[in-house]
Amino acid sequence: MTARKHIAGALLLTGTLLLAGGCGYKTSPVPPDSIVPRAIDDLRYSVSEKGVTLTWTYPVETIQGSDLTEITSFDMYRAVVPMDDYCSTCPIPFSEPVEVHGGIVDAEGRRLATYETALLRSGHKYFFKVQSRTSWWAASADSNIVSFVWHIPAKAPVGVEAKAGDGSVTLRWQPVTRLMDGEKVDYPLRYQMMRSSDNVNFAGLGPAVSENVYVDPRVKNGETYYYKIQSVIMVEENAVGGGLSDAVSVMPRDLTPPVPPGGVTVVRTAGGVKVFWDKSPEADVHGYRVYRRATDENKAQLIGEVLAVYTIFEDGNVPEDKSFYYSVTAYDQMTPPNESEKSREAGIRH
Repeated sequence: MTARKHIAGALLLTGTLLLAGGCGYKTSPVPPDSIVPRAIDDLRYSVSEKGVTLTWTYPVETIQGSDLTEITSFDMYRAVVPMDDYCSTCPIPFSEPVEVHGGIVDAEGRRLATYETALLRSGHKYFFKVQSRTSWWAASADSNIVSFVWHIPAKAPVGVEAKAGDGSVTLRWQPVTRLMDGEKVDYPLRYQMMRSSDNVNFAGLGPAVSENVYVDPRVKNGETYYYKIQSVIMVEENAVGGGLSDAVSVMPRDLTPPVPPGGVTVVRTAGGVKVFWDKSPEADVHGYRVYRRATDENKAQLIGEVLAVYTIFEDGNVPEDKSFYYSVTAYDQMTPPNESEKSREAGIRH
């Protein structure tokens, strides 16, 4: 009987030890820092009547600082909160992620990733964040979080006109009054200028404006610019991007004429009358025009022009029975050219 008790006790003790040795908590494997990508910090979005487009740059380094050659995939997290239930201090209820395909990392060109979705509900606030992966078990930390409010957007501006100025462009368009569904716009409405130099890559130009006119002073004469205008409604201080207008192109041009020439002198010669003047100091002067007015006339008539390398003109068709006054203008290289005011008139010196 005693022997049986000892055997039973030994079996109980062995079983207890086995249970104790097998009850340790197992965690997921931790990937080494040499393969974990740095967190994305430039997640951004653009909203239009079609939905939202999210873009970010491929990470090129691990958290340890070593180079990355490939991102296998991205995890895009989304949260949707009705505006009536929104709480600025509450945790953001992100759902399970959507997988976005990755690819080869381009460190020099800074490869751009894109995610688009049109599954948006009016009157809701959206939040997005993204992680990158180099394998199923090596994911980066969360990116920056972007958020916006979605509402049925306003229609696109129409009747956009662009007028070229001297170092400026003036845009005008018809006011937007309706949403995409035809309902009247009841929220404050703004207009976001978009500008491009190639009619492909458009970027926002300053803050949205409330008037249906905009002057862009940050342009160069002689270069072509393309503009689109996006309607934006403000829903509880949240900007909701709407329709984009058709693109218009314009080339600002120099509208400033040269200063009038000085030192105009007129001398009668055996062959007629010679007109002299001082050379213009302005670099863009292309030529000069010479005008003549009889003493009994009120308006001077153009009688000829010369290129900017010359500062002399000979009038060989001068009636002997009349007296005349001469004046000279300078014109620049623009098409059509900007012409200066006429110089002071000069009479014939005998």
